[in-house]
Amino acid sequence: MPWQEVSTMSLRKEFIMLVSQNCANISELCRRFGISRKTAYKWLGRYGKAGDEGLQDRSRRPHRSSTRTPEPMEQLALSMRDAHPAWGGRKIKRRLEDLGHEALPSASTLTEILRRNGRLDEDESAKHKAWQRFVHDVPNRLWQMDFKGHFAMSAGRCHALTVLDDHSRYSLRLEACANQKGDTVQSRLTEAFRRYGIPERMTMDNGSPWGSDVDHPYTPLTAWLIRVGIRVSHSRPYHPQTQGKDERFHRTLHAEVLKGHVFHDLEHCQRRFDEWRTIYNLERPHEALGMDVPASRYRPSDRGFPETLPLIEYGPDDVVRKVQAKGEIHYRGLVFKVGKAFHGYPVALRPAGEDGMMKVFFCQQCVAQIDLRVS
Repeated sequence: MPWQEVSTMSLRKEFIMLVSQNCANISELCRRFGISRKTAYKWLGRYGKAGDEGLQDRSRRPHRSSTRTPEPMEQLALSMRDAHPAWGGRKIKRRLEDLGHEALPSASTLTEILRRNGRLDEDESAKHKAWQRFVHDVPNRLWQMDFKGHFAMSAGRCHALTVLDDHSRYSLRLEACANQKGDTVQSRLTEAFRRYGIPERMTMDNGSPWGSDVDHPYTPLTAWLIRVGIRVSHSRPYHPQTQGKDERFHRTLHAEVLKGHVFHDLEHCQRRFDEWRTIYNLERPHEALGMDVPASRYRPSDRGFPETLPLIEYGPDDVVRKVQAKGEIHYRGLVFKVGKAFHGYPVALRPAGEDGMMKVFFCQQCVAQIDLRVS
């Protein structure tokens, strides 16, 4: 698909960052981003010569301004803060370093400049304490997914779908959706999978559209993810810290995009989301990454999205049963519930290692366990 005008700069910057990673496959990235190799090398060349300015359409602005003079350091820091009202001294210092500024004051001095000029809310700053959490060692080992609580627009409500890579904190999807239906999420995930490949595992909470109840937590959406080749896991009920990185992303999204802003409609929301997602991935220093940006730690998955779902096949020693309309299977004269999400599909029964216990597999994932000792 060709790049859309509304997000051309965002996509150019994202493409440049991803193709610059070690072992990047430029042909595959061109295919996923829907551009030719010729176009790719054109933007690589321009970026190499002029940085971000080289990615602008040349007719819109000059490459450089010979009349521009340096501003005092304090004004530079305040200008950065005004552009990003939720950033503190450490983020501002790292971003200015990334932009090539030298002889910068310390982060604490920059923070004091913000405080002295009335740019800091001390009560709000106290809320931003980092959690200690497990981090996967490579990108695409785990993606976290959730909806941020919906909010009102001038016309209707927006449901913000977020998908985050656990290792890099890279924002893979930030979508302004009209609802939280499974079909809506599947279409947005399909776009993400075509661009970034598929992860090994995805985790989400137990709510709709990816969870139903504790005993049978799968839905048609999560059944589709399993068929695609992704292992699915759910967070523990009432333990939002299981989704800690995505929860933290939601707080950042609220502070830097949603707070104090009024949006007209979904298109308006999506434009703002696209603009901020570029800043978040490519410019905003992340404290959990040692003040690096998420794009510096991310690379697309080597596992491509299967446009045609593979056949469901099991081993010769498996006991295979078809799931009935109520989510049940029949075995040895007994009826067991495995979940309505698998209606019409075959599942495999395998010994669980304990007498009378069997594990139920859908494709590569264990989705239930049954007890043959139930009378």
